[in-house]
Amino acid sequence: MNRLKITSLSKTYSNGTKAINNITLEFNNGMFGLLGPNGAGKSSLMKTIAGLQSPDSGSIIFNGTDIVKDSLFIKKQLGFLPQDFGVYPKISAYDLLTHLAVLKGLTNAKERKEQVLTLLNKVNLYSYRKKEVHTFSGGMRQRFGIAQALLGNPQIVIVDEPTAGLDPEERNRFNSLLSEIGENIIVILSTHLVDDVKTLCTEMAVIDKGAVLACGKPIDFINELDGKLWQKSIPKNEVPEYEKNYQMISTQFNMGKLNIHIQSNDNPGNEFEPIKPGLEDAYFSILNLNK
Repeated sequence: MNRLKITSLSKTYSNGTKAINNITLEFNNGMFGLLGPNGAGKSSLMKTIAGLQSPDSGSIIFNGTDIVKDSLFIKKQLGFLPQDFGVYPKISAYDLLTHLAVLKGLTNAKERKEQVLTLLNKVNLYSYRKKEVHTFSGGMRQRFGIAQALLGNPQIVIVDEPTAGLDPEERNRFNSLLSEIGENIIVILSTHLVDDVKTLCTEMAVIDKGAVLACGKPIDFINELDGKLWQKSIPKNEVPEYEKNYQMISTQFNMGKLNIHIQSNDNPGNEFEPIKPGLEDAYFSILNLNK
């Protein structure tokens, strides 16, 4: 069983931005969702875990080793799929993955070839192994990204906004792959897409402005909101009035009308109807409570 423990981690950039604000989290084998809006500090936290930058204070212990002091320890056991990654032009998927395998320290030629072909098959790119990676679709490129992240049998894999821009079919295929990977190692999924966390993760944290606002199981956050969520369709021009009088957590257009969700322990009346909460409602509730 792998274990990653982050304690009182902070990082402020030279421009004064507090990207990581006293974060404490714990990860074990399985899928962990790090959910937050763009600019919340998720990528900064991922880079710090990966040893790409040092924190100002705090500790990161991975399987008993302080990786702030020894970042090489986690780099040897880490697979990282950043939000954006470049590829060399005019190089096939097989050749590029082989090159990356060499860089990752897979020195035995036979074992390296075997692992490269196995991974290309695992991410459903074996039939495209001779095709140049820069010509791949977004979904194919992300699956190639997972293949390179799995080189060297890592014990922890970090994926940063992996399904942004993918069509629904590619998202489902990619998420199935992530779910399979997360059975025996730590997989940290950093995203602003609630559906990905709902589909994949048994544990999650909500992060904003560099701080953890809530941490726990998605189902517990949903259950906590049960019986406290109400909906109503209203004209768009009435939104300011409802925002003033109710604890509004989300708005959504539905067949030309604006559907609003509010949070209230008691029946608010005024033609509001009760509604079963989802993870998106819980997420917006957490963000709104911490504004």
